[in-house]
Amino acid sequence: MLIDFHTHAFPEKIATRAIDNLSFASGGLIPQHGGTPDSLKEEMKKDGVDISVVLGIATNPQQQTNVNNFAAEMNKEEYFVAFGSVHPDAPDALCELERIKTLGLKGVKLHPEYQGFFVDDEKMKTIYRKISELGLITVFHAGHDYGYNEPFRCMPEAMARALKWFDAPVVAAHWGGAGCAKQVVEQLCGRDIWFDVSFGYGNMPKSFAQEILDKHTPDRLLFGSDMPWHRPSWEKRLVETLDISKEDKEKIYYKNAMKLLGI
Repeated sequence: MLIDFHTHAFPEKIATRAIDNLSFASGGLIPQHGGTPDSLKEEMKKDGVDISVVLGIATNPQQQTNVNNFAAEMNKEEYFVAFGSVHPDAPDALCELERIKTLGLKGVKLHPEYQGFFVDDEKMKTIYRKISELGLITVFHAGHDYGYNEPFRCMPEAMARALKWFDAPVVAAHWGGAGCAKQVVEQLCGRDIWFDVSFGYGNMPKSFAQEILDKHTPDRLLFGSDMPWHRPSWEKRLVETLDISKEDKEKIYYKNAMKLLGI
């Protein structure tokens, strides 16, 4: 079994535009699916993925209702576990978090670059505590982002500071921080946080991946790809090169996700 904990899809009417814009902003990354749920499903079959966690992002306050309605529709399909999102500047963000819970969504995706906040900003405390009160999972884009310049808003040191405001699971994407492997090892490994391994193939040096695996343990790693920007089969190639037992690979590939998602 294989659960991909980090994927993206968009409503059909905006999928092509969204993919084109994101590809351009990231320097021309070649998308690996067409942006729609159906195209994601097709590529899941090719790479042997049984379930994809689909992460939507409200990039402005007006988007969050539509983003979460779309997630709720996706969540009706057996292939998907869709997360919602809120925008920190939305006046009804706390109410929308309650609606996310009512819709049956298991978590939220927050992207400090796209949403314009620093992960350890005091203004986020109320939102984080509401997420914790509701028992939702939070996935953060962490580390560098291809489409933005420094200063990056979710670096490992800041992520470590923000954890004090959570009493519910937190996932730092991209091995704990894209482009930040040394800082992840020094500042996040061993803390009460999950990492997904998305976008690591070709970007995460194998030696650092092994060090993160050893220091943070396989019990806190989740398989992920960042589809449509990386394929699950690519990320498996990195994991398969590491010094890891079959039992621990099974934890990363699906058992940890099943435990976290309650499925």
